[in-house]
Amino acid sequence: MNIPANLKYTKDHEWVSLEGDVATVGITDFAQRELGDIVYVEVETLDQTLAKDEVFGTVEAVKTVSDLFLPLSGEIIEFNEDLESNPETVNSDPYGAGWMVKVKVSDVSEVESLLSSEDYKALIGA
Repeated sequence: MNIPANLKYTKDHEWVSLEGDVATVGITDFAQRELGDIVYVEVETLDQTLAKDEVFGTVEAVKTVSDLFLPLSGEIIEFNEDLESNPETVNSDPYGAGWMVKVKVSDVSEVESLLSSEDYKALIGA
């Protein structure tokens, strides 16, 4: 299972890559495997400011729909529009082309509350 060491993680299986005060967010390899074939990604929070752990969208797989939780407080400044026509990219490349949103983070210190790759491995028993 792929759990890149350079990212941060949440207990809800989102990953975060932070560059300055902009975070890129997606779901982990573990999450996409658990969900199965992803058929739809919905994010209706573009240009909205949300608090940490608020729902920013949903991901729909063949068997289930799951909420997506924002790992850091901030404004959703970009949605990966490629996922509208190719949601399966989340399955094939969850840490690359399958990213979901970019967030202008309002409190960068919140990143300290996220899990390291080692902590995330322990959480999922990897």
